[in-house]
Amino acid sequence: MSKKIIVVGAGAAGLMASGVAGENGADVLLIERNDKVGRKVMITGKGRCNITNNCTLINDLISAVPTNGRFLYGAFSRFMPVDTIEFFEDMGVPVKVERGNRVFPESDKAVDVVDALNAFSQDSGARRIKGRVTELILADGAVKGVRLEDGSEHFADAVIIATGGRSYPLTGSTGDGYELAGQAGHTVTELKPSLVPLVCHEGFCSDLQGLSLRNIEITVLDSESYKEIYKDFGEMLFTHFGVSGPVILSASAHMKNMKPRKYEVHIDLKPGLTYEQLDKRIQRDFLENANKNFINALDALLPKKLVPVIVRLSGIRPSAKVNQITREQRGTLVNILKDLKVTVNGFRPIEEAIITSGGVSTKEIDPKTMESKLVKGLYFAGEVIDVDAYTGGYNLQIAFSTGRLAGEESSK
Repeated sequence: MSKKIIVVGAGAAGLMASGVAGENGADVLLIERNDKVGRKVMITGKGRCNITNNCTLINDLISAVPTNGRFLYGAFSRFMPVDTIEFFEDMGVPVKVERGNRVFPESDKAVDVVDALNAFSQDSGARRIKGRVTELILADGAVKGVRLEDGSEHFADAVIIATGGRSYPLTGSTGDGYELAGQAGHTVTELKPSLVPLVCHEGFCSDLQGLSLRNIEITVLDSESYKEIYKDFGEMLFTHFGVSGPVILSASAHMKNMKPRKYEVHIDLKPGLTYEQLDKRIQRDFLENANKNFINALDALLPKKLVPVIVRLSGIRPSAKVNQITREQRGTLVNILKDLKVTVNGFRPIEEAIITSGGVSTKEIDPKTMESKLVKGLYFAGEVIDVDAYTGGYNLQIAFSTGRLAGEESSK
Protein backbone atom coordinates (compact mmCIF):
# COMPACT_ATOMS: atom_id res chain seq x y z
CA MET A 1 0.00 0.00 0.00
CA SER A 2 1.44 3.39 -1.07
CA LYS A 3 2.25 6.08 1.47
CA LYS A 4 -0.16 8.99 1.73
CA ILE A 5 1.56 12.37 1.62
CA ILE A 6 0.13 15.86 1.91
CA VAL A 7 2.10 18.79 0.51
CA VAL A 8 1.00 22.21 1.75
CA GLY A 9 1.78 24.93 -0.78
CA ALA A 10 2.13 24.73 -4.57
CA GLY A 11 5.11 27.01 -5.08
CA ALA A 12 8.54 25.98 -6.35
CA ALA A 13 9.33 23.73 -3.37
CA GLY A 14 5.84 22.23 -3.08
CA LEU A 15 5.48 21.41 -6.77
CA MET A 16 8.90 19.78 -6.80
CA ALA A 17 8.17 17.80 -3.61
CA SER A 18 4.78 16.59 -4.82
CA GLY A 19 6.18 15.50 -8.18
CA VAL A 20 9.07 13.56 -6.67
CA ALA A 21 6.87 11.88 -4.05
CA GLY A 22 4.36 10.94 -6.75
CA GLU A 23 7.09 9.49 -8.97
CA ASN A 24 8.19 7.39 -5.99
CA GLY A 25 4.74 5.82 -5.89
CA ALA A 26 3.19 7.84 -3.05
CA ASP A 27 -0.46 8.89 -2.99
CA VAL A 28 0.06 12.69 -2.99
CA LEU A 29 -2.42 15.43 -2.16
CA LEU A 30 -1.20 18.96 -2.92
CA ILE A 31 -3.13 21.69 -1.11
CA GLU A 32 -2.86 25.28 -2.39
CA ARG A 33 -4.84 28.28 -1.19
CA ASN A 34 -4.60 30.15 -4.53
CA ASP A 35 -6.51 29.39 -7.71
CA LYS A 36 -3.21 29.07 -9.59
CA VAL A 37 0.09 27.42 -8.67
CA GLY A 38 3.51 29.07 -8.59
CA ARG A 39 2.26 32.60 -8.06
CA LYS A 40 5.54 33.84 -6.62
CA VAL A 41 7.63 32.02 -9.23
CA MET A 42 5.69 33.96 -11.87
CA ILE A 43 7.09 37.28 -10.69
CA THR A 44 10.70 36.29 -10.03
CA GLY A 45 13.41 37.81 -12.20
CA LYS A 46 10.99 40.53 -13.37
CA GLY A 47 8.78 37.84 -14.86
CA ARG A 48 11.71 36.06 -16.55
CA CYS A 49 12.41 33.66 -13.64
CA ASN A 50 16.02 33.24 -12.58
CA ILE A 51 15.80 29.44 -12.17
CA THR A 52 19.18 28.80 -10.56
CA ASN A 53 22.83 29.85 -10.54
CA ASN A 54 25.13 27.78 -12.70
CA CYS A 55 27.86 27.25 -10.12
CA THR A 56 29.41 23.80 -10.06
CA LEU A 57 30.95 23.69 -6.59
CA ILE A 58 28.77 23.02 -3.58
CA ASN A 59 30.84 25.40 -1.44
CA ASP A 60 30.08 28.22 -3.89
CA LEU A 61 26.38 27.50 -3.41
CA ILE A 62 26.68 27.46 0.36
CA SER A 63 28.71 30.69 0.43
CA ALA A 64 25.81 32.41 -1.35
CA VAL A 65 23.52 31.51 1.57
CA PRO A 66 24.48 33.86 4.45
CA THR A 67 21.88 32.41 6.81
CA ASN A 68 22.51 28.76 7.82
CA GLY A 69 24.13 27.81 4.54
CA ARG A 70 25.84 24.69 5.93
CA PHE A 71 22.43 23.26 6.80
CA LEU A 72 21.79 22.88 3.07
CA TYR A 73 24.84 20.70 2.35
CA GLY A 74 22.78 17.52 2.23
CA ALA A 75 20.01 18.97 0.07
CA PHE A 76 22.43 20.63 -2.36
CA SER A 77 24.60 17.52 -2.66
CA ARG A 78 21.52 15.55 -3.73
CA PHE A 79 20.29 18.14 -6.25
CA MET A 80 22.75 20.69 -7.66
CA PRO A 81 22.19 23.48 -10.22
CA VAL A 82 23.29 21.14 -13.02
CA ASP A 83 20.45 18.84 -11.97
CA THR A 84 17.99 21.74 -11.98
CA ILE A 85 19.06 22.69 -15.50
CA GLU A 86 18.73 19.08 -16.68
CA PHE A 87 15.32 18.80 -15.02
CA PHE A 88 13.88 21.81 -16.86
CA GLU A 89 15.44 20.92 -20.19
CA ASP A 90 13.97 17.42 -19.88
CA MET A 91 10.62 19.11 -19.18
CA GLY A 92 10.91 21.05 -22.44
CA VAL A 93 12.28 24.32 -21.05
CA PRO A 94 15.67 25.10 -22.65
CA VAL A 95 17.77 27.51 -20.60
CA LYS A 96 20.49 30.13 -21.08
CA VAL A 97 23.21 31.42 -18.75
CA GLU A 98 23.65 35.17 -18.31
CA ARG A 99 25.96 37.48 -16.33
CA GLY A 100 26.82 36.22 -12.88
CA ASN A 101 25.96 32.62 -13.91
CA ARG A 102 22.26 33.42 -13.65
CA VAL A 103 20.16 30.81 -15.43
CA PHE A 104 16.93 31.81 -17.23
CA PRO A 105 14.54 30.03 -19.59
CA GLU A 106 15.46 30.81 -23.20
CA SER A 107 11.95 32.15 -23.67
CA ASP A 108 12.41 34.71 -20.85
CA LYS A 109 8.98 33.61 -19.61
CA ALA A 110 8.46 32.56 -15.99
CA VAL A 111 5.18 30.93 -17.02
CA ASP A 112 7.17 28.24 -18.86
CA VAL A 113 8.92 27.34 -15.60
CA VAL A 114 5.64 27.23 -13.68
CA ASP A 115 3.97 25.14 -16.40
CA ALA A 116 6.85 22.64 -16.31
CA LEU A 117 6.69 22.30 -12.52
CA ASN A 118 2.92 21.94 -12.63
CA ALA A 119 3.13 19.30 -15.36
CA PHE A 120 5.77 17.41 -13.35
CA SER A 121 3.48 17.36 -10.31
CA GLN A 122 0.37 16.36 -12.25
CA ASP A 123 2.13 13.74 -14.40
CA SER A 124 3.40 12.07 -11.23
CA GLY A 125 -0.22 11.51 -10.19
CA ALA A 126 -0.37 14.15 -7.46
CA ARG A 127 -3.91 15.45 -6.88
CA ARG A 128 -4.46 19.12 -6.11
CA ILE A 129 -7.23 20.84 -4.20
CA LYS A 130 -7.78 24.48 -3.32
CA GLY A 131 -7.87 25.22 0.38
CA ARG A 132 -6.08 26.88 3.27
CA VAL A 133 -4.51 24.60 5.86
CA THR A 134 -5.01 26.10 9.31
CA GLU A 135 -4.11 23.19 11.60
CA LEU A 136 -1.94 20.11 11.80
CA ILE A 137 -3.54 16.94 13.15
CA LEU A 138 -1.02 15.62 15.67
CA ALA A 139 -1.02 12.50 17.85
CA ASP A 140 1.60 10.42 19.65
CA GLY A 141 4.49 12.63 18.53
CA ALA A 142 3.61 12.30 14.86
CA VAL A 143 1.64 14.23 12.26
CA LYS A 144 -1.52 12.46 11.09
CA GLY A 145 -2.91 14.98 8.64
CA VAL A 146 -4.24 18.53 8.28
CA ARG A 147 -7.40 20.49 8.94
CA LEU A 148 -8.54 23.15 6.47
CA GLU A 149 -10.20 26.50 7.03
CA ASP A 150 -13.54 25.02 5.93
CA GLY A 151 -13.28 22.37 8.67
CA SER A 152 -12.50 19.45 6.39
CA GLU A 153 -9.81 17.00 7.44
CA HIS A 154 -7.31 15.10 5.33
CA PHE A 155 -5.17 12.29 6.75
CA ALA A 156 -1.72 11.17 5.67
CA ASP A 157 1.47 9.37 6.69
CA ALA A 158 3.54 12.50 6.13
CA VAL A 159 2.99 16.24 5.68
CA ILE A 160 5.41 18.54 3.83
CA ILE A 161 5.08 22.24 4.68
CA ALA A 162 6.18 24.30 1.67
CA THR A 163 4.17 27.47 2.20
CA GLY A 164 6.88 30.04 1.50
CA GLY A 165 7.70 33.04 3.69
CA ARG A 166 5.91 36.27 4.47
CA SER A 167 7.12 38.38 1.55
CA TYR A 168 4.78 39.15 -1.36
CA PRO A 169 1.55 38.24 0.50
CA LEU A 170 -0.52 38.83 -2.65
CA THR A 171 1.03 35.62 -4.00
CA GLY A 172 -0.23 33.69 -0.98
CA SER A 173 2.95 33.95 1.11
CA THR A 174 1.27 35.15 4.29
CA GLY A 175 3.26 33.13 6.81
CA ASP A 176 0.82 30.23 7.30
CA GLY A 177 3.70 27.77 7.52
CA TYR A 178 5.15 29.48 10.57
CA GLU A 179 1.83 29.08 12.38
CA LEU A 180 1.69 25.38 11.48
CA ALA A 181 5.30 24.87 12.60
CA GLY A 182 4.51 26.57 15.89
CA GLN A 183 1.61 24.15 16.47
CA ALA A 184 4.14 21.31 16.21
CA GLY A 185 6.38 22.98 18.81
CA HIS A 186 8.93 24.37 16.38
CA THR A 187 10.88 27.56 17.01
CA VAL A 188 10.35 30.26 14.40
CA THR A 189 13.24 32.72 14.35
CA GLU A 190 12.64 36.44 13.91
CA LEU A 191 11.14 37.21 10.52
CA LYS A 192 12.85 40.06 8.65
CA PRO A 193 12.87 41.28 5.07
CA SER A 194 15.78 40.22 2.87
CA LEU A 195 16.55 41.14 -0.72
CA VAL A 196 14.51 44.26 -0.09
CA PRO A 197 14.63 47.88 -1.32
CA LEU A 198 16.20 50.48 0.98
CA VAL A 199 14.67 53.64 2.42
CA CYS A 200 17.20 56.47 2.20
CA HIS A 201 17.71 59.79 3.98
CA GLU A 202 18.66 61.88 0.98
CA GLY A 203 15.84 63.80 -0.69
CA PHE A 204 17.44 63.61 -4.11
CA CYS A 205 16.40 59.95 -4.38
CA SER A 206 12.78 60.98 -4.91
CA ASP A 207 13.95 63.56 -7.50
CA LEU A 208 15.52 60.66 -9.40
CA GLN A 209 12.51 58.35 -9.06
CA GLY A 210 12.38 55.87 -11.94
CA LEU A 211 16.00 56.39 -13.02
CA SER A 212 17.76 53.09 -13.64
CA LEU A 213 21.56 53.10 -13.69
CA ARG A 214 23.45 50.27 -15.37
CA ASN A 215 27.10 49.37 -14.91
CA ILE A 216 27.58 51.20 -11.65
CA GLU A 217 29.50 49.95 -8.63
CA ILE A 218 28.31 50.17 -5.05
CA THR A 219 30.24 49.85 -1.82
CA VAL A 220 28.26 49.46 1.42
CA LEU A 221 29.88 50.71 4.62
CA ASP A 222 28.89 50.24 8.24
CA SER A 223 28.90 53.87 9.39
CA GLU A 224 29.74 52.89 12.97
CA SER A 225 32.89 50.88 12.23
CA TYR A 226 33.37 52.30 8.71
CA LYS A 227 34.08 48.79 7.52
CA GLU A 228 33.13 47.67 4.04
CA ILE A 229 30.42 45.01 4.25
CA TYR A 230 29.53 44.57 0.58
CA LYS A 231 30.64 45.54 -2.92
CA ASP A 232 28.89 44.84 -6.20
CA PHE A 233 28.70 45.89 -9.84
CA GLY A 234 25.54 46.05 -11.92
CA GLU A 235 22.19 47.79 -12.05
CA MET A 236 20.28 49.89 -9.52
CA LEU A 237 17.12 51.98 -9.46
CA PHE A 238 16.12 55.19 -7.68
CA THR A 239 12.62 55.26 -6.17
CA HIS A 240 10.40 57.72 -4.32
CA PHE A 241 11.62 56.28 -1.00
CA GLY A 242 15.26 55.48 -1.77
CA VAL A 243 17.00 52.84 -3.88
CA SER A 244 16.27 49.40 -5.32
CA GLY A 245 17.45 47.17 -8.17
CA PRO A 246 19.61 44.02 -8.30
CA VAL A 247 22.78 45.30 -6.58
CA ILE A 248 20.75 47.02 -3.84
CA LEU A 249 18.63 43.93 -3.15
CA SER A 250 21.76 41.81 -2.84
CA ALA A 251 23.35 44.39 -0.53
CA SER A 252 20.33 44.32 1.78
CA ALA A 253 21.05 40.69 2.68
CA HIS A 254 24.31 41.84 4.30
CA MET A 255 22.72 44.54 6.45
CA LYS A 256 22.23 43.15 9.94
CA ASN A 257 20.69 44.86 12.98
CA MET A 258 19.29 47.62 10.82
CA LYS A 259 18.75 51.05 12.34
CA PRO A 260 18.59 54.56 10.83
CA ARG A 261 21.87 55.72 9.28
CA LYS A 262 23.76 52.57 10.27
CA TYR A 263 24.67 51.89 6.64
CA GLU A 264 25.92 54.03 3.77
CA VAL A 265 25.77 53.10 0.10
CA HIS A 266 28.57 54.70 -1.93
CA ILE A 267 27.80 54.71 -5.66
CA ASP A 268 30.55 54.91 -8.25
CA LEU A 269 28.76 56.23 -11.33
CA LYS A 270 31.83 55.70 -13.53
CA PRO A 271 33.57 52.53 -12.27
CA GLY A 272 35.33 52.01 -15.60
CA LEU A 273 37.36 55.18 -15.14
CA THR A 274 39.92 56.12 -12.49
CA TYR A 275 39.66 59.53 -10.83
CA GLU A 276 42.39 60.80 -13.19
CA GLN A 277 40.75 59.33 -16.30
CA LEU A 278 37.39 60.79 -15.36
CA ASP A 279 38.95 64.19 -14.76
CA LYS A 280 40.49 64.11 -18.24
CA ARG A 281 37.15 63.04 -19.74
CA ILE A 282 35.42 65.99 -18.05
CA GLN A 283 38.15 68.36 -19.26
CA ARG A 284 37.52 67.19 -22.84
CA ASP A 285 33.76 67.69 -22.43
CA PHE A 286 34.35 71.14 -20.96
CA LEU A 287 36.61 72.13 -23.88
CA GLU A 288 33.86 71.18 -26.32
CA ASN A 289 31.29 73.15 -24.30
CA ALA A 290 33.49 76.02 -23.13
CA ASN A 291 30.86 78.74 -23.59
CA LYS A 292 27.92 76.78 -22.22
CA ASN A 293 26.43 77.02 -18.76
CA PHE A 294 27.62 74.24 -16.42
CA ILE A 295 24.17 72.64 -16.19
CA ASN A 296 24.09 72.24 -19.98
CA ALA A 297 27.56 70.70 -20.27
CA LEU A 298 27.04 67.29 -18.67
CA ASP A 299 24.57 65.65 -21.06
CA ALA A 300 27.21 63.46 -22.68
CA LEU A 301 28.42 62.28 -19.28
CA LEU A 302 25.22 61.60 -17.34
CA PRO A 303 21.55 60.68 -17.81
CA LYS A 304 19.49 63.84 -18.19
CA LYS A 305 17.53 63.24 -14.98
CA LEU A 306 20.73 62.96 -12.95
CA VAL A 307 22.31 66.22 -14.15
CA PRO A 308 20.42 68.72 -11.89
CA VAL A 309 21.10 66.58 -8.81
CA ILE A 310 24.84 66.31 -9.51
CA VAL A 311 25.03 70.03 -10.25
CA ARG A 312 23.31 70.81 -6.95
CA LEU A 313 25.58 68.50 -4.97
CA SER A 314 28.70 69.92 -6.60
CA GLY A 315 28.00 73.40 -5.24
CA ILE A 316 28.87 74.88 -8.63
CA ARG A 317 26.38 77.48 -9.89
CA PRO A 318 24.23 75.96 -12.67
CA SER A 319 24.69 79.16 -14.69
CA ALA A 320 28.47 79.23 -14.30
CA LYS A 321 30.28 79.19 -17.64
CA VAL A 322 32.22 76.01 -18.14
CA ASN A 323 35.41 77.90 -18.97
CA GLN A 324 35.21 79.59 -15.56
CA ILE A 325 35.07 76.39 -13.51
CA THR A 326 38.21 75.97 -11.43
CA ARG A 327 40.37 72.89 -11.11
CA GLU A 328 39.22 72.58 -7.48
CA GLN A 329 35.55 72.67 -8.51
CA ARG A 330 36.21 70.08 -11.19
CA GLY A 331 37.85 67.88 -8.55
CA THR A 332 34.71 68.15 -6.40
CA LEU A 333 32.61 67.06 -9.38
CA VAL A 334 34.86 64.04 -10.01
CA ASN A 335 34.61 63.02 -6.35
CA ILE A 336 30.80 63.14 -6.45
CA LEU A 337 30.64 61.05 -9.62
CA LYS A 338 32.99 58.48 -8.13
CA ASP A 339 31.38 58.51 -4.69
CA LEU A 340 27.71 59.48 -4.63
CA LYS A 341 26.59 58.66 -1.09
CA VAL A 342 23.14 57.67 0.11
CA THR A 343 22.41 57.01 3.78
CA VAL A 344 20.11 54.11 4.64
CA ASN A 345 17.28 54.79 7.10
CA GLY A 346 15.86 51.27 6.95
CA PHE A 347 14.30 48.48 4.91
CA ARG A 348 11.01 48.68 3.07
CA PRO A 349 8.29 46.47 4.66
CA ILE A 350 8.66 42.69 4.58
CA GLU A 351 5.67 42.56 2.20
CA GLU A 352 7.91 44.19 -0.43
CA ALA A 353 10.89 41.89 0.15
CA ILE A 354 11.73 39.20 -2.38
CA ILE A 355 12.35 36.72 0.41
CA THR A 356 11.91 36.37 4.14
CA SER A 357 14.93 36.07 6.40
CA GLY A 358 14.11 33.89 9.38
CA GLY A 359 11.76 30.94 9.68
CA VAL A 360 11.60 27.45 11.12
CA SER A 361 14.81 26.85 13.07
CA THR A 362 17.29 24.66 11.21
CA LYS A 363 18.36 23.16 14.57
CA GLU A 364 15.00 21.37 14.69
CA ILE A 365 15.12 19.91 11.15
CA ASP A 366 17.21 16.93 10.03
CA PRO A 367 19.40 18.31 7.20
CA LYS A 368 19.70 14.86 5.59
CA THR A 369 15.94 14.40 5.19
CA MET A 370 14.18 17.74 5.90
CA GLU A 371 12.11 15.90 8.52
CA SER A 372 11.23 17.57 11.80
CA LYS A 373 13.29 16.42 14.77
CA LEU A 374 10.26 17.08 16.98
CA VAL A 375 7.35 15.48 15.11
CA LYS A 376 7.57 12.28 13.09
CA GLY A 377 6.36 12.51 9.50
CA LEU A 378 6.50 16.33 9.36
CA TYR A 379 8.79 17.79 6.70
CA PHE A 380 9.75 21.31 5.61
CA ALA A 381 10.88 22.67 2.25
CA GLY A 382 11.73 26.07 0.79
CA GLU A 383 11.51 29.54 2.21
CA VAL A 384 9.58 28.53 5.34
CA ILE A 385 12.95 27.27 6.68
CA ASP A 386 15.39 29.74 8.25
CA VAL A 387 17.68 29.91 5.20
CA ASP A 388 18.00 32.74 2.71
CA ALA A 389 20.44 33.53 -0.06
CA TYR A 390 21.59 36.37 -2.28
CA THR A 391 19.97 37.20 -5.61
CA GLY A 392 21.10 35.28 -8.65
CA GLY A 393 18.94 32.15 -8.64
CA TYR A 394 20.13 30.78 -5.31
CA ASN A 395 16.79 31.02 -3.48
CA LEU A 396 14.94 29.02 -6.11
CA GLN A 397 17.73 26.45 -6.03
CA ILE A 398 17.12 26.14 -2.27
CA ALA A 399 13.43 25.55 -2.98
CA PHE A 400 14.15 22.87 -5.59
CA SER A 401 16.83 21.09 -3.54
CA THR A 402 14.90 21.03 -0.25
CA GLY A 403 11.61 20.23 -2.02
CA ARG A 404 13.18 17.32 -3.84
CA LEU A 405 14.81 15.99 -0.66
CA ALA A 406 11.57 16.24 1.34
CA GLY A 407 9.64 14.54 -1.46
CA GLU A 408 12.12 11.68 -1.70
CA GLU A 409 12.53 11.05 2.01
CA SER A 410 8.84 11.34 2.93
CA SER A 411 7.88 8.79 0.27
CA LYS A 412 10.34 6.08 1.37
